[in-house]
Amino acid sequence: MTGTVPKGQNVLVFGASGTIGAAVVKQLAAQGRRVTGIYRTAPDQPVEGTQTRLCDVTDPAAIARDAFTDTPDIVISCLASRTGAPKDAWAIDYQANADILKAAKAASVRHFILLSAICVQKPLLAFQHAKLAFEKELRESGMRYSIVRPTAFFKSLSGQVERVRKGKAFLLFGDGLLTRCKPISDGDLARFIAGCIEDETRHNQVLPIGGPGPAITPLEQGEELFRLTGQTPRFRRVPVGLFTAMAGALGIAGRVWPHAGNTAQYLRIARYYATQSMLVLDPDTGRYSADQTPEFGTETLFDHYRELLKD
Repeated sequence: MTGTVPKGQNVLVFGASGTIGAAVVKQLAAQGRRVTGIYRTAPDQPVEGTQTRLCDVTDPAAIARDAFTDTPDIVISCLASRTGAPKDAWAIDYQANADILKAAKAASVRHFILLSAICVQKPLLAFQHAKLAFEKELRESGMRYSIVRPTAFFKSLSGQVERVRKGKAFLLFGDGLLTRCKPISDGDLARFIAGCIEDETRHNQVLPIGGPGPAITPLEQGEELFRLTGQTPRFRRVPVGLFTAMAGALGIAGRVWPHAGNTAQYLRIARYYATQSMLVLDPDTGRYSADQTPEFGTETLFDHYRELLKD
């Protein structure tokens, strides 16, 4: 029938204003699917051929009224708290997703795809506990699900590109060998998420996923940036214990000044990423395993560095 959309083609994407959500919307549109992006603020450049809706995801009534205006077959949530602070984390990573799931069940949605994070394997922070709480609710909902847990994003590992380009030292925590990761690009991750729709091996599964190539350390990231810019490597090492001392002091101050408490939380988050690898955690050994971390895609972090330096 003219104008109808085949089952599995009508997709609702929450968190479309984020870098991963935007990449997912573009990927789905390129596949010829009918896509509606749900935004907290109006996008500067909506993806051609897609629908755009504004929605306050902290309001369950608004989710039902503004997002589910027709019946989608698939819901993809790329929502994530912007700060990671406890209040924000539980409002977005848990509650907003729980309200979306409730609306999705009422609309008879067939498949819920969730963008989570690989760091929830070792939860020490509020946003990780919030993500895990919703993952559990989704798994127990009776709806078909795919929970995608990516490793590090290129954006989070590119903050020192401009610093090195300007001739400054690359900052390392400890010796730069404390952690490793298999970062995945926005485009490759978007293709993986979109692939969860049709690939039955990804249904009702928790899916850790990394990018191609060997796991890399912060020291190797810095060395490559210096090589690409033709500079002699210069590193400045920051003691990891500094995070702990500062977070502890600010945590005490936070009992009186809330802003200090939030800053303490940000320092705890920074310390986590400075000391924990973004790889699959082997349950038998309690160690992070590059071999057990699945790879997907074609773009490497160093490819991304080259493109940034060209610009």
